[in-house]
Amino acid sequence: MTIAAPRTTPSGTQAASSGEIRGLTGLRIVAAVWVVAFHFHFTAMSGVTEVVGVLGPLITSGALGVDLFFVLSGFVIAHTYLASMGPALHVGTTARFVWARFCRMWPVYALVFHLFGLWLLARLVLGSDGVIAFQGVQPIVSVGQWVQQLLMVQMWNNKFLDGASWVGPTWSISAEWLAYLLFPVAALVFFRLRNLPLLVLGAGAVALMLPIASAYATAGDPYYEWSWAVRILCGFGAGVLVHLVVRRLPRTEPVRRVASTTAWLLPLLMAVGLYCGQFVAPGFGGVVIVGFPVLVGALALADRGPAMVLSRPTLVQGGKVSYSLYLVHIPMFEILWLAQAYVPALRGGILGHLVALAVIVATYPVAAAAFRWVEEPARRRLRRIGAPRRTVPSTVEAFRAARESAGIPDARSHGDSRGHRDAHTDPGYVPPAPRHAAGPTRQPTLAAALVSAQRRRPTHRADTWGAFERTGQVRATILHAGSE
Repeated sequence: MTIAAPRTTPSGTQAASSGEIRGLTGLRIVAAVWVVAFHFHFTAMSGVTEVVGVLGPLITSGALGVDLFFVLSGFVIAHTYLASMGPALHVGTTARFVWARFCRMWPVYALVFHLFGLWLLARLVLGSDGVIAFQGVQPIVSVGQWVQQLLMVQMWNNKFLDGASWVGPTWSISAEWLAYLLFPVAALVFFRLRNLPLLVLGAGAVALMLPIASAYATAGDPYYEWSWAVRILCGFGAGVLVHLVVRRLPRTEPVRRVASTTAWLLPLLMAVGLYCGQFVAPGFGGVVIVGFPVLVGALALADRGPAMVLSRPTLVQGGKVSYSLYLVHIPMFEILWLAQAYVPALRGGILGHLVALAVIVATYPVAAAAFRWVEEPARRRLRRIGAPRRTVPSTVEAFRAARESAGIPDARSHGDSRGHRDAHTDPGYVPPAPRHAAGPTRQPTLAAALVSAQRRRPTHRADTWGAFERTGQVRATILHAGSE
């Protein structure tokens, strides 16, 4: 079988035909694990307390992983869609984009939130203390809330994220859904900024993170009225601006070298900043968030170091599973926490620590199963439902389209000075098929010649290059004849 040659991405790694930057896909699992560790550190166990005592803000600042997701999302969406959606607003293009994002987000989200909704309903009916979830503000279980959760709009009328979602972390999914719906209009603006000086675009990306960083510097956390909207809009916008920078930088060796150095040096500086920040004020280390756009841009351009590590198949697959992991980990933790509340043996000791360890480790295989059996199959089926039907053009139409794309005038629409018959002089005129087109009794000349050349197996290894050259000569000769 013939395998298409792989393409080299800015990260220096092999990408799929979709244009995926594998280093950034691998970064997604890092951000997801960071969030999972942050949520797990609320487990009331001595072993967890000891680990947090050693790692400190590297764990307790894990909420920053959500903001890293937002920057990543803005970059990837711009990388995939900005060139096609930026020039003008089209209903068809916008509808296909929104549908594609819905197909990506909703199926596994709907499954998890319904299953966890049944869990909350059972606790509401069977419980006696009114506590149905391990959240500071209890979620409301009602038909109206179910509709909002179903449509992923539960955050849009809430000033604070606490208690807004049945599955706590899905507040960010509601926020991201809002960003996707706004992107077709925002793309018109971002597209027209693409030729600004690189320094202006890069500074703009960092500046968009300052409102969140200032909240960490002054209050120690980013939780204030409508802060969730600031986090998604600023993070997503910063990711788009970074894409505008990356797309214009040349893929030269000096650029890749600087990007690779930045990609491993910046995380170290961020870790130091998180540690040192706690000596300034609680939560002050969160100011390192201003480095997220720089990190994403560096990984998109790097071709060694962390970019190569994140591009390994295991981490890339983890990045694909990261969305499901983000969804399933809290429901699994809620079951553990409730069990600990009723079974004292699970709160400590060897048994309790083994069970807790098993739960946190099991989050990944559960997420992988959700990705394998729900998220990906449902996305593909839904995409097929919304995909427009395509008609295969005839050989003559395809040939004319190729001539037009090459700038060759069409005799049907331009006068023929050589006196040939055309549609203007003879209504019954049918243009002849190109010489390499298929006919009722013969194969296409180009295809037949190429197949024949490729079937000639060289008898010696030395003949391999000769066979390759003959194939190229056949293709060039026939394409030249077709363009005359």
